[in-house]
Amino acid sequence: MRILEPLIIVVLTIIVTANLFDLASDLSHGSPVWHLLEEGLVVLVSLSVIIGLLIYLRRQKRTLEQIRRDFSRQQREVAPVSAELLQARKQLGNVIRHQFDDWQLTGSEQEVAMLLLKGLSFREIAAVRDTHEKTVRQQASAIYKKAGVSGRHTFSAWFIEDFL
Repeated sequence: MRILEPLIIVVLTIIVTANLFDLASDLSHGSPVWHLLEEGLVVLVSLSVIIGLLIYLRRQKRTLEQIRRDFSRQQREVAPVSAELLQARKQLGNVIRHQFDDWQLTGSEQEVAMLLLKGLSFREIAAVRDTHEKTVRQQASAIYKKAGVSGRHTFSAWFIEDFL
């Protein structure tokens, strides 16, 4: 779970608690009705935001779990291949890794680059790597720049262009 959402929930919970105590105090001191309504509204809005965030986080967690399950299932379903194809894959993997080194990609960039070559979306890569989609997009941009290509398709084509 990312830090921002739980932090917001904690802050709102503190606000709700403080306002409830203040509301109780104001009730016992005979504060004006408009003031009591105002503080009650702050409590209700804060509680609504907390509930909304909790629902959002639960949905995000389910989506992330589904993406991870789908990714694992797809990897398991890859059909067994011949020894010749396995050797070709190994050689291509070595060529790709050497090229990544020549482009001076960082470890994270190499991981993202490999997942891009495997056809994963930015969202799927973010889920697999447990990071933000924006981070993956920024890393992809850095990869494309270092590789001297204009985008995802030309990046992938760079590796297979001469095979076709």
